[in-house]
Amino acid sequence: MQLVIDTATAACSVALIEGDRVLACEKEIVGRGHAEKLLPMVAALPDQGRADSILVDCGPGSFTGIRVGIAATLALGLGWDIPVSGYGSLDIVAASAFRRHSDVSQLTVAFIGGHGELFIQSFSCDRPSLHLTTTTELQSLRPEAAAALVQDSLVVGSAAANLINVRGWGESEEAWPFADEARFLEKTATTLPATPIYGRLPDAKIPS
Repeated sequence: MQLVIDTATAACSVALIEGDRVLACEKEIVGRGHAEKLLPMVAALPDQGRADSILVDCGPGSFTGIRVGIAATLALGLGWDIPVSGYGSLDIVAASAFRRHSDVSQLTVAFIGGHGELFIQSFSCDRPSLHLTTTTELQSLRPEAAAALVQDSLVVGSAAANLINVRGWGESEEAWPFADEARFLEKTATTLPATPIYGRLPDAKIPS
């Protein structure tokens, strides 16, 4: 059994999963305040979320949200003496979207980034195996640059509508990474170290 923690975006969610089964889940779009929401959510799970391992969303997304989730994961993993690992926020949204859109073999995930930029990455899906492959590198771009680059008709994520509006064609679907959808990830996508994937450089600079 695995505890999954996802606080990398405006969504805050936790789940207990076993294989492709969801045993329990708590989820909410909170915007901010992940630190206040997260541990009560974990405590509301059966046996207060105790599991054999912990899986956490490493980003990209909200700098603060990513740090909250990873800090909680590391603390719980240490306290319970269980292994921890991570996954990417765009990967989980892509994996879930391909299951909702059985006729789609290519799509792009677009998230709200910092300073008006969008995090974007494109994926392809082999059917019927549902094996996912990234077809572009993760990038943080202004909406105009992202719209010029993305060629997939379907765009999903928190910034999907923004990208489609700028580009002027295609289909958008709002989507967030939720912990219970980690059951859709391939094993190789859940072995990242529990460290942040920020997707762009922090704004703060060390004084010279």
